[in-house]
Amino acid sequence: MKYNQSTLNKLEKILDEAGYIVRYERGSFQSGYCILEHKKVVVLNKFLIPEGRINTLMDLIPSLIINYDLLTQDSQKLYDEVIEKNQNVEN
Repeated sequence: MKYNQSTLNKLEKILDEAGYIVRYERGSFQSGYCILEHKKVVVLNKFLIPEGRINTLMDLIPSLIINYDLLTQDSQKLYDEVIEKNQNVEN
């Protein structure tokens, strides 16, 4: 997976299609992000560079409740890659 703006946009699109709002704000995020589950809002540290944003979203996406059927085919493919990569890291 390439660490560029296109990849970041695709990861954000997964969240958008799943009904989440992604916001970039300043704050004291120890993990680089904050999740407001019942409002489906993900707040990322706006000072993260794109590579940091991508890594944060890749860590975050597997922990969210995402309806796979709502995703487009391209988003499903990337979602599967993210889940697979996350499982390989855990093992």
